[in-house]
Amino acid sequence: MPTELSASPQSLSSADLFAGASASTLKIAAASARWRRVPNGKRIFRQGDEDARAHVVVAGGVRISQTGSDGAQVVMRFICAGEMFGTVALFTDRKYPADATAIVDTIEASWREADLLDLMTRFPQIAINAIRIVGWRLQEMQNRARELATRSAEQRIAQALIRLGQQSGRSTPAGTTILLPLRRKDIADISGTTLFTASRILTGWARAGLVTDQRRRLTIADHAGLQQVAEQS
Repeated sequence: MPTELSASPQSLSSADLFAGASASTLKIAAASARWRRVPNGKRIFRQGDEDARAHVVVAGGVRISQTGSDGAQVVMRFICAGEMFGTVALFTDRKYPADATAIVDTIEASWREADLLDLMTRFPQIAINAIRIVGWRLQEMQNRARELATRSAEQRIAQALIRLGQQSGRSTPAGTTILLPLRRKDIADISGTTLFTASRILTGWARAGLVTDQRRRLTIADHAGLQQVAEQS
């Protein structure tokens, strides 16, 4: 798979960072970006790398994972087409706080700090979009922290799957299929539980008809039932 490709302004039109941008703005943004094809399993950047850039997934999906001082790695978030990632490093210590790895063949665009700041200066809507995205991410992390403190593992997994369905789901005859290929460990990590617990719960839900799991493609078969699990007192 070639790693470089031609810039495509239209492919940025669905990116949350460029919401509301005109065709001329997208053209300028595309021209200043570095475009890459990233094969499944390839790391885009490593935790601690200092050559920070602002990234957008044009197509595909990315796993964001963080490694602690004990060497244990935890999934923090999944990034889908149209979402930005890695950008926070530009506004902190300029070091990526986590690893980013393609979980399917992915196309990404990225900008150097100087180019991103130039775009924000020339087109303030991009800066406003970035602030909104950071705010949404912060709110999501606060919600997840509250769930860890107040919800059971079963409720947390249900809520995580509902979020993933909203983020990357596609309606199918079988239900809402999450397009990202998910390992059981991914679900355990993002729900703050163990692999054993996540596997046990998902197996039980499959038997009850709430979800189906085929070749790491998880489908929410009974959304109302899963929502009931997430909200049970």
